[in-house]
Amino acid sequence: MKTPLRRPPAVRGFTLIEMMVTLVLLGALMALALPAMSEWLRNSRIRTVADALQNGLRLAQTEALRRSRQTVFSLTADTNPADGLTAAANGSNWSVNFVPLLTGESTDPTFIEGGGLTGLAPDVRVTGPATLCFNSLGRVVDNPAPGTGVACSAAAAAYNITIPDVDSVRAMRVLVALGGQVRLCDPAKTLSNAHPDGCPA
Repeated sequence: MKTPLRRPPAVRGFTLIEMMVTLVLLGALMALALPAMSEWLRNSRIRTVADALQNGLRLAQTEALRRSRQTVFSLTADTNPADGLTAAANGSNWSVNFVPLLTGESTDPTFIEGGGLTGLAPDVRVTGPATLCFNSLGRVVDNPAPGTGVACSAAAAAYNITIPDVDSVRAMRVLVALGGQVRLCDPAKTLSNAHPDGCPA
């Protein structure tokens, strides 16, 4: 006696109702995640600009120590500071140059290196001194004519990195002490044992 052949079970797909429920849930999850993702992206752009600024300042101090010669760090709007630059307080780029010596050297500063700050994050704003001069000991010093069009002053400096008109972002600050130390901190926190990443009060 032959056994009857069994048909394989039918493969079921999704019904239209199941698909619609899935899409509605996915849309709700995306709507909840979008504000947090947008805030994370803005904070990431601020952090990227703050790191680039901090690296430029540290390069200026390092070159002054390494070559035993005064250097100037400048914020500039010039896209190619190697061809000459004018310092600007809210520049979108940075440049590090040797300060002209007093012994008959050209009055133009010698270009060392430059970089962009807000090219990848055009909504980020950097505010702070247009120029900082570091002497051969790595300290911040006065210089009335560093060759960039803006004088340097011997004062501790603070650069604020923000996105204007957006309250939900975490602003950053880069501090430069008179001794030349460069530090990145969070201005929303006060420096303490509990908040070592905070800024001094």
